[in-house]
Amino acid sequence: MSKTAPPATEQEHKPSNFLRQIIEADLAQGIHTQRRWAGSPGDAAHHATAPLDIAKIRTRFPPEPNGYLHVGHAKSICLNFGLARNYQGICHLRFDDTNPEKENLEYVNSIMDAVKWLGYDWNGAPDAPPYQASDYFEFMHRAAVYLIEQGLAYVDEQSAEDMRINRGDFSKPGVDSPFRSRSIAENLQRFADMRTGGLADGSAVLRAKIDMASPNINMRDPAIYRIRHATHHHTGDSWCIYPMYTFAHPIEDALENITHSICTLEFEDQRPFYDWLMARLSEGGLIQTPPPRQYEFARLNLTYVVTSKRKLAQLVNDQHVSGWDDPRMPTIVGLRRRGYTPASLQMFAERIGVTKSDSWIDYSTLEGCLREDLEFKAHRAMAVLDPLKLVLTNWDEAFGAGHLEPCTLPALPHAEDGDNEPAQRHFTIGKEVWIERDDFAEVPPKGYKRLSPPVMNADGSVTPGTIVRLKGGYIIQCTGCLKDANGAVSEVHATVFPDTKSGTAGADSVKAKGVITWVGVADGLQAEVRLYDRLFSEAHPDAGGRDFLSVLNPHSLKTITAYVEPSLAHAKADNKFQFERLGYFVADRVDHQAGRLVFNRAVGLKDNWAK
Repeated sequence: MSKTAPPATEQEHKPSNFLRQIIEADLAQGIHTQRRWAGSPGDAAHHATAPLDIAKIRTRFPPEPNGYLHVGHAKSICLNFGLARNYQGICHLRFDDTNPEKENLEYVNSIMDAVKWLGYDWNGAPDAPPYQASDYFEFMHRAAVYLIEQGLAYVDEQSAEDMRINRGDFSKPGVDSPFRSRSIAENLQRFADMRTGGLADGSAVLRAKIDMASPNINMRDPAIYRIRHATHHHTGDSWCIYPMYTFAHPIEDALENITHSICTLEFEDQRPFYDWLMARLSEGGLIQTPPPRQYEFARLNLTYVVTSKRKLAQLVNDQHVSGWDDPRMPTIVGLRRRGYTPASLQMFAERIGVTKSDSWIDYSTLEGCLREDLEFKAHRAMAVLDPLKLVLTNWDEAFGAGHLEPCTLPALPHAEDGDNEPAQRHFTIGKEVWIERDDFAEVPPKGYKRLSPPVMNADGSVTPGTIVRLKGGYIIQCTGCLKDANGAVSEVHATVFPDTKSGTAGADSVKAKGVITWVGVADGLQAEVRLYDRLFSEAHPDAGGRDFLSVLNPHSLKTITAYVEPSLAHAKADNKFQFERLGYFVADRVDHQAGRLVFNRAVGLKDNWAK
């Protein structure tokens, strides 16, 4: 199965939703208990003598391999695979590859990698091959021929414009095609002509014969096959006719024994045709019964994001981003490179829930899930993103010239290692360290608890400089600063209290006003740090037909040279860290390598976007 089902106690704590209620009711009634499974997809005869299906339910994730998956697909993956996991079922990965002009193996491979990365196996076993709609082309053709033989389908050779006009609209019924009354024999012959390449692209379609007066326009003789003389990435040139998605989708579900076909709301109007087709093929004994049922849920609408494949492709092709895996992109490969984890995306999908009505989810919800996941996993490190040199002017006198004092801090403060000592980070402090520029202020604002110099008061008295602790090191007192020719602070001076090292008996002998992070000049490492932010400056980038490119955030990426503590020298690509006081960062999975440290900001320690 896709994953071992969790203990009952875990399932009991899953929040309920209408899909869970449907599945639980079906299980209670035993609706699917007599379904058989022959170990592979197939028609009714294929499954007829097989054992009963061991999967209590079967769901599916059926992407078209015509682009990279995005965060909305991640929700669907977690939903379909998660339901199968929770109810002792199996989820299928199926490529809906019925459109040869837009699909290729690059997308196939990227989709498989994304599903694996999110933590799921498919089709009942680790490393099982995915299913492909193109493997069912023979059966789909057979089903189409069956419908023609039953007088339920016909070849229409109207122009596309005439078909559009004759279809009618919401205020008037459609008009029968002049080809609708063709004989069964003539339809079979013309469909055969389509199949053998005798007709040109666009010259004919096969349509289901249902009801041109139906109030549901989707039931007005929908097209089920079209002609496309195009090479398919899987079947090559074996076919020049291809099924329409609305015809292929229910057939794929039926052959794969799917019990609950879960779609987004835009397919709700297609459900009557889904049911019509399943009923007709069941009547003919072509598929196993009971047939699958389709259920719809609201798709993910996330603020500060566009998920249209066309618009995402435009961002890439026009080089507004560096590629599909740019960490600002909402693609799964982009989120992964940004530092998102499978657990955080699963948490996000569970937290936003499943509903039948559209709503907007604030991007901060997604960020909050990542913070929550990394809080107890990401090793800590100190980094300085906007470096300003701090000189401890009495260091040589206190410790000797050139002395470097070893320091340690826990790699993961909340870790519980049992009988083992918690992992430690090791670094040194010396006469010169790097601090953040905003950790020093000549004229500090009210409530400032970092470094500021002595102040001469109006009465001639002097207020001493502030006293702070260098985290993991010593307590120091600010004595002043140096400035460059432009009047900018170029160096901060302070004195160190020698007996106040963290973890020693004198650590609390001097009261510090605050604690600041730092990196030693002697052993700090230079790193390229990429400060990523939201790609768009508006919550709804394409609202009301607006040009989404007009609200690109010009500050969505800032690349800086920073200093990081020496413990990061051996950081591996994809390793996540909390840079203390700054946020969560990840070693870039593409550019980070030995001798070149590259870190991406995944998310800040708190949401500052609205401030």
